[in-house]
Amino acid sequence: MLTRAITGILFVAALIAGVYFNETIALILLSIITLVGLDEFYGLVKKSKTVKPIRFWGTLTGALLMVVLCLIINGSIQLKYVLIPLIMVFITFLIELFRTNEAPFVNLAYTIMGNIYIVIPFAMLYHLGFYAQNDTYSYQVILGFFLLLWTSDTGAYLAGKFLGKHKLFERISPKKTWEGSIGGAVLVIVIAYVLSIYFTDLTLSNWIVVGLLTSIFGGLGDLVESMLKRSLKIKDSGNILPGHGGILDRFDGLLIGLPFVYAYLQLIH
Repeated sequence: MLTRAITGILFVAALIAGVYFNETIALILLSIITLVGLDEFYGLVKKSKTVKPIRFWGTLTGALLMVVLCLIINGSIQLKYVLIPLIMVFITFLIELFRTNEAPFVNLAYTIMGNIYIVIPFAMLYHLGFYAQNDTYSYQVILGFFLLLWTSDTGAYLAGKFLGKHKLFERISPKKTWEGSIGGAVLVIVIAYVLSIYFTDLTLSNWIVVGLLTSIFGGLGDLVESMLKRSLKIKDSGNILPGHGGILDRFDGLLIGLPFVYAYLQLIH
């Protein structure tokens, strides 16, 4: 328990510091998380006897895609440079052509899936740092999203522990309940109100909508990750964070929840 607590405190402190100071540190931090998450993802799917993703190339492509997208977002390079990682995606098909595996479709699908499932959400997250002013970085929306995500998880856990009776998705996660999900959403609305006072990049109504989207789809993201791990008969995606598992275990809600938050904010921008 002590190890878990210490790891959690250090992890949260590093994440907050990384997105708070400036766009460069945020880019480096999110790129490292993406790189580790990609390698972890490919390591996981390789546990299946029928899947052999192109691990090194997929990780390299995804890491470069993340960096290029972020540099385009902050104005350091032009849009045309996204062609480099996109060409690398198509080279993936040629690499598989010269491998002697019996399931090339499956290998290609999992290799490219890693880039979609992990890289795109983190690139979207970085882009939210420029939401209020297109040419100026602000930590408010990024940090606010994390606070709402953590609030939802905490509220769901506490409400589920003390009030939970009706199973939410027993086939995937027997401990999750409807009461827990509702409790998480209620607490998120409270924190959204607090955020609107101190983080003025979004209005109160938008913070509430972002909070509810985070609670709903972040919770579903947790279930998606549980589904994937159950299919491989494993408990944690990795062990890089003692007491907490792997990177994918800590960011499962973000990977599914963030695209919906991003879409909403871009549509109203």
